[in-house]
Amino acid sequence: MNITQMMTLNGFLTYLTRSISLACVIVILCSVKGFSQQTLNYSSVSFSAEPTRLPLADTLDGDIYPEPKKVLRRSLIVPGWGQVTNKQAWKVPIVYGLIGGLVYYSIHTHDQYTDYRAAFYNLNPDTPDDQRFGPTPDYISQNTNLNSLRENRNFYRNRRDLTFVMVGLAYALNAIDAYVFAHLRPFDVSDDLSFNTKFAPGTLLAENNQPVPTISVSINF
Repeated sequence: MNITQMMTLNGFLTYLTRSISLACVIVILCSVKGFSQQTLNYSSVSFSAEPTRLPLADTLDGDIYPEPKKVLRRSLIVPGWGQVTNKQAWKVPIVYGLIGGLVYYSIHTHDQYTDYRAAFYNLNPDTPDDQRFGPTPDYISQNTNLNSLRENRNFYRNRRDLTFVMVGLAYALNAIDAYVFAHLRPFDVSDDLSFNTKFAPGTLLAENNQPVPTISVSINF
């Protein structure tokens, strides 16, 4: 393999890594649809903030909010199943495109690794000529330098191992995305966010049981 081919593969891997990182960010951002509706009440001496969370359901037929643990299990069994349970079927092509692309690249790098491993073994004078790893591929010249064959063999082996790790991360990201969205979805969210304040007079009892005039402030987000 010449220097131009090596640079092309390095550029492709860099592009693939950036694409995966961008896809991870997009999937995580899409999982968060909004903020939880919270109410902050101020009444002279105290604050309170209580988010509203709707009940969960074990099945999707009876309620649109499935149990997060069930969604996680489904995602681990079949990638994309959790997204379908969350009614996010549009994410399934992204999941399989990401995992499928990485699997395809791992197969390609593994094939290249086995070819250069066989060529290095067969053309090395210190190893017996028994074609232990198969015949030398036709596209590899018999006059190729052994150091070049060794570098290419190690290069593709490292790329293959790294891609295996990325496949595992993509599989885990699929499950994490479905689980996080299942947790966030039951919260009462609204696209019509508003900020309202309300002032109201009131009274509090002092230590001597005498009424003390106060002003209550209610802030709603």
